[in-house]
Amino acid sequence: MKERIILAIESSCDETAVAIMRGDKLLSNAVSTQISMHQKYGGVMPELASRLHTENIVYTLDTALKDANIKLEEVDAFAVTRGPGLIGALHVGLQAAKTLALLYNKPLIPVHHLAAHIYASEFVKPLVFPLLAIVVSGGNTEFVVMKKHLDFTTIGETRDDAIGECYDKIARVLNLGYPGGIPIDRLAKEGEATYKLPSPALTGYDFSFSGLKTHVINLVNNTKQRGEEINVPNLCASFQKVAIDAIIKKGLKAAQEYKVKQVVIAGGVSANSYLRSEVLAKFPKIGVDPAIPPLWCCTDQAAMIAKLASYLYDEKVFADYDLGVDPNWEIEDFREF
Repeated sequence: MKERIILAIESSCDETAVAIMRGDKLLSNAVSTQISMHQKYGGVMPELASRLHTENIVYTLDTALKDANIKLEEVDAFAVTRGPGLIGALHVGLQAAKTLALLYNKPLIPVHHLAAHIYASEFVKPLVFPLLAIVVSGGNTEFVVMKKHLDFTTIGETRDDAIGECYDKIARVLNLGYPGGIPIDRLAKEGEATYKLPSPALTGYDFSFSGLKTHVINLVNNTKQRGEEINVPNLCASFQKVAIDAIIKKGLKAAQEYKVKQVVIAGGVSANSYLRSEVLAKFPKIGVDPAIPPLWCCTDQAAMIAKLASYLYDEKVFADYDLGVDPNWEIEDFREF
């Protein structure tokens, strides 16, 4: 029996990515990053991101096809990120996928970006249900419970800023560059948590990172105005500890309340060394297996889109060719488009 071949496209933010899977085997995973183009702005510029996706999509597609040694006519379905993400960026990937699906008369599979991040862990180990997914990135901070495949229930989320955005804005005020996660994580290892900062934890499993972000930014600016110096490693250590500890504390509580067997961390911030070490150290103590994605799976790429699309293909979750993007697509509504 011929194994299905799925070509997946991801363009939700600042990475243009195309991946190809045959059955469960990843044949290629091409990524064209825009980070260097956005660094001078201290963050992603949506209009620039859209234009760069348009410039990069054909090259990235050709690279993925060559790496996989696959021709377009061999593809059985085309998958694409429909949301959430930047509306202009999403349009570029969707139009490419719709054009290919229409041209070759093949199914079009709309994929939810955050759900795909969760399924990226399957490149390391199978998902075990029920599970708790801790999705942490530049645009999202969510706790999602899954009782089975393709079953998503959000039990908590940030009410304002995402944790990744908090990292980037604090790194910017400290002149550490963009993206901010790597330099803050590195400097935190050199410092001690000596600064008293407010917790981002709210009631239930919700968070608010805007207060923590504003507190740190004001602390830095006020210290500079007084002519004093900030101990940058200590501030990084203090911020990282209070931000990650809040997530770990709520994660442990949720894992016990929902009686999960596995905890999955997903999204760009899942590359954070302190988060990874705390998950590995603390969740096994309550009988919960940690699923830690490899670093290449933490950032945006299309392999995760292809992985989730393989399940959607089996369920025949296909869209019409007039499909539109949804920058605010809720994970529970992944079948609604």
